Amino acid sequence: MLALAGGRPVLRTRLTGLLWSQREKEQARASLRQSVHELQLVLGSRALALLRADRNHLVLLDDRLWVDACMLGAATVPHPEGLELFQPALLDDLLGLDPAFDRWLVEERQRIAQLARSIAERVLAAQSDPGAAIAAAERLLSIDQIHEGAWQAIIRARCLLDGRTAARLAFERCAAALANAGLIPSLETQALVADVPHARLPVLGDLGTREATKGIRLAVLPPRTLDGGGLNGLLLGLAEDITASLSRFRWISCVAGTPTASGGGHEAPTGRAWQDRDLDFVLDSSIQHSGNCIRVIVRLLDVDAGGKVVWARRFDRESHDALTLQGEIAAETAAQIDPELLLREGERLIAHQSTEPTAYSLVLRAIPAIYRLEPSGFHAAGDMLAAAVAVEPGNAAAHAWWAYWHLLLVGQGWAKDPIAATGRAGELAERAVTFDPADARALTLVGHVRSFLHKRPEEARALHERALSVNPHLPLAWCFSGFAHSYLGRQETAIQHITQAQRLSPHDPHAFFFDMALMMPHFLRGDFENAIISGRRAIELNPGCSSTYKGYLATLGHLQHDQEAARVLARLLILEPGFSIRSAIERSPMIRRDDLALYAEGLRRAGLREG
Repeated sequence: MLALAGGRPVLRTRLTGLLWSQREKEQARASLRQSVHELQLVLGSRALALLRADRNHLVLLDDRLWVDACMLGAATVPHPEGLELFQPALLDDLLGLDPAFDRWLVEERQRIAQLARSIAERVLAAQSDPGAAIAAAERLLSIDQIHEGAWQAIIRARCLLDGRTAARLAFERCAAALANAGLIPSLETQALVADVPHARLPVLGDLGTREATKGIRLAVLPPRTLDGGGLNGLLLGLAEDITASLSRFRWISCVAGTPTASGGGHEAPTGRAWQDRDLDFVLDSSIQHSGNCIRVIVRLLDVDAGGKVVWARRFDRESHDALTLQGEIAAETAAQIDPELLLREGERLIAHQSTEPTAYSLVLRAIPAIYRLEPSGFHAAGDMLAAAVAVEPGNAAAHAWWAYWHLLLVGQGWAKDPIAATGRAGELAERAVTFDPADARALTLVGHVRSFLHKRPEEARALHERALSVNPHLPLAWCFSGFAHSYLGRQETAIQHITQAQRLSPHDPHAFFFDMALMMPHFLRGDFENAIISGRRAIELNPGCSSTYKGYLATLGHLQHDQEAARVLARLLILEPGFSIRSAIERSPMIRRDDLALYAEGLRRAGLREG
């Protein structure tokens, strides 16, 4: 973990939180001290030169180390040899050490894959010879097997080298690879073989979706006590509060009444009684208490997987106010279960077969790619959402997610026509609210489109408030509300709202988005140090989100961190080659002149060109 930090100091609390998240603090600190001692012994006489430790941080000096995973950064177009070191299963033998570490490991794998993908894309773009283009494209596909740009390069090169039959075979390889991931070739890829005979595109029914329904069926069980005593009035209504909180999410159907075993326990959700209820998931909880201290463990069980635990959260609180505590646990559980179910159902619908996809299944299949923000998968997700709207023109969720897709398309700088994409996002979001005025996600998406794309943050603020009144447990609504307040110059309120999003769902799939959002109000009130902390964290969680680099670059400019600013600027221009101070100001949703001037000056000091 220290080696992958690339010479940057790592907080001791960060390490204990990732490696020993389920231990008490003192025990976790002791484990870290022991691990550092063992590392020093292994390094031997080199320990003082390589490892520096103080009370709060550890750092492994990378200028004296060769780290295979970090050598990717040294690969260039003329010398791409470092790509050969790429391994998709980083630290595969360490998976399962700790839930927090597992999440970190997934994020590191995504970061390194994104870096390798970016270099391989540049190598491919530099090729003019068809044979060299095929070799570069195949290398890119070894990193990302669904990269449509690579498949398109192979189809074109095969057509030039070997004729139309070879191009058809290459297209069918592409279609099969995308089908395995639940995707279809884009219209651009299909056009490459539009006049080639027998080039077959798999029908959507071949892509493998589970029999779709209108929503998840989830049962919430009453809590169990694990300390041998009664609950003594503590959290007796926890199941009811969780049920009420989850019911605010339009696509989750909570089912009352579940089979129970004798002795106060719960049966594993595998028997006939559970199957008869046609449940997808079960949420159970257990309670232990000692004096004023109470521990609640909430678990999500996948019925289709034989009761496998797919999510769990532990709450350690003081029980001075049982009703408030009950409400807090229910709110955080609902906020974190929603994205977990969205991603899990999306992956499951991709993996299982069905004869006829529905708007519901197409939307869920698109969501994992939207969260990943990887270009080829992201564009394929747009095709899925377009198909969902075509299948069911009145589906509010399909319109809302497609609006969000367009919003990210513009924010990432991927829109070929930003003005048209902006208009389309607004149109889709407005339709989503028309189809379901009580859909909190649709409401807050409309608000963010109006503030971020249309620069009308006051209207957006009212829509976010309405969304939060419908569902106060939706982290995205708190985050978007924070954006609107920041654009209006209300930075303290913005920080409070975005922090609430993070508190509700600290490990959200879009946690990077929350950190990116938090960076800007810190920056605009002149708190550059906290802006740097949020910006770095956002980039670590998702190095492919170009919006993060912009505020982060402006912050580095004001702090005169010239070397880091140069590295960040180079990375930003890879993600958005045409980005400039002029385009930054034109696209910025900030409405206060002082805020825009602060932003532009920071970018200027960091070395960004004017126009």
